[in-house]
Amino acid sequence: MEPQTIIHPIPPLYDGDCRILILGSFPSVKSREARFFYGHPQNRFWKLLAALFEEPVPQSVDEKRSLALSRHIAMWDTIRSCAITGSSDSSIRDVVPNDLSVILDNSRVERIFCNGATSYNLYKKFIYPVTGIEATKLPSTSPANAAFSLERLLAEWSVIKEYTVQE
Repeated sequence: MEPQTIIHPIPPLYDGDCRILILGSFPSVKSREARFFYGHPQNRFWKLLAALFEEPVPQSVDEKRSLALSRHIAMWDTIRSCAITGSSDSSIRDVVPNDLSVILDNSRVERIFCNGATSYNLYKKFIYPVTGIEATKLPSTSPANAAFSLERLLAEWSVIKEYTVQE
């Protein structure tokens, strides 16, 4: 399979009340098809978020959007466009980073968390020099990160709870 150059098809998820931003690297094929974040059924992101906040696992895009925003969580990815083969982060080349100012200028985001090493490394390389905002690397929720059980992910990701609010 040849790499394809793809422009990110999913708009950022945020509102004026968001206090944290979770960045992935680039949407998987399934997420691009679904036009929403973490669309692959094996990705543990939505199960993890639901477990962290003791909520039912959201099924529809509207339920997912509602869960994130109700906890003041903004979401996007570090990459605006890149050459990629399928969904493989290791194949990513020719990165153009996203401009996070649309979220940062229109929300109350005070902390940025990266879902996995690829997101974090690209953030540090391309985006941190622009924003000056440190990011925290969290273990990837991808099924490719088999070393982390859901329980281990929960333990690591629980750090986001201190920055989220239920109103």
